[in-house]
Amino acid sequence: MRTSKNLKPWLGVVVAVIALAGCSKMYYATWEKLGKEKRDLLRDNVAKVQKEQDAAQEQFKDALTRLKEMTGFHGGELEKQYDKLKADYDDSEARAKDVRDRISKIDSIANDLFKEWEGEIEQVSEASYKTTMRRQLDDTRRKYAGLASALHQSEASMDPVLRKLKDQVLFLKSSLNAAAVGGIEAHARSIESDINALVKDIQNSIKVGNEFIAQLPKE
Repeated sequence: MRTSKNLKPWLGVVVAVIALAGCSKMYYATWEKLGKEKRDLLRDNVAKVQKEQDAAQEQFKDALTRLKEMTGFHGGELEKQYDKLKADYDDSEARAKDVRDRISKIDSIANDLFKEWEGEIEQVSEASYKTTMRRQLDDTRRKYAGLASALHQSEASMDPVLRKLKDQVLFLKSSLNAAAVGGIEAHARSIESDINALVKDIQNSIKVGNEFIAQLPKE
């Protein structure tokens, strides 16, 4: 199906509205008319979550840098730095939500893909074809299980970072003074350790994601 260039920007909006409405049949039907099957949507969303994970880890690093920079600031300067740290925390929380939402979407598409695949296998009468399709499904499902595990591990790694950043933001809000700043360094080291673990989990998730995308059939 060919679509005019003028309509293409609106198609994305239509698909997004359908997705928000929670009607998966209409969502998939709309994408199929645009030439994308469930496996294509799965591939696309895995690629998108990788970009969102990269953005999230960079935002967490920025928040850590801001926290470290707060040592040595006093009075009005400290309050300005706090405002910047609060903004960094809010941005980190938003980035984390983007990753969580994308992972949830990936899980949903994968489950729907496997369900559809199962149904197609049941419709095949030729035993050899059926065996081959079953083997392909089992292999893809196994590899997806590895990807899902890596994705959810990276998702879980964001939680302790967000908790500690939030604690720091709330503490500093109530105690914008030298005594409060004095404890920042130790907290920053703890958060840095969590961020290092998060980065490691994200990089592993991206690696597993690339391997999964590579094995998905393109046709």
